[in-house]
Amino acid sequence: MKSHKDLDVWKRSIVFVTEIYRITKTFPDKEKYGIINQMRRSAVSIPSNIAEGSARHSKKENIQFLYVALGSLSELETQLIISNNLEYISEELLESLQKEILEIKNMTIGLIRYLSRQKKPVFPT
Repeated sequence: MKSHKDLDVWKRSIVFVTEIYRITKTFPDKEKYGIINQMRRSAVSIPSNIAEGSARHSKKENIQFLYVALGSLSELETQLIISNNLEYISEELLESLQKEILEIKNMTIGLIRYLSRQKKPVFPT
């Protein structure tokens, strides 16, 4: 039986969350309840929604949660751009993180397409 932990996109997004936590540790303390909190919540939402979707019994629900993960990726990208504008992260780091976001987005879209073509649940319970 497969689970969300078998998905490459979930594994990659877990690594990405860890990187976001490391990066936001360097932000000013005054941002603890501001952009740091928002970025961490957005980042955690990505693998969390992938996991929650895979635990659902219907393909439609699974795909819905994958779309929420895509939304969190876009939200996080916006927060990274703001962080760059505030000079909390460099342009080079922003570009690197945006590339990773694009990779995770593409993997998520690929999973959505794969699931859309399936006739039976991918993760049977």
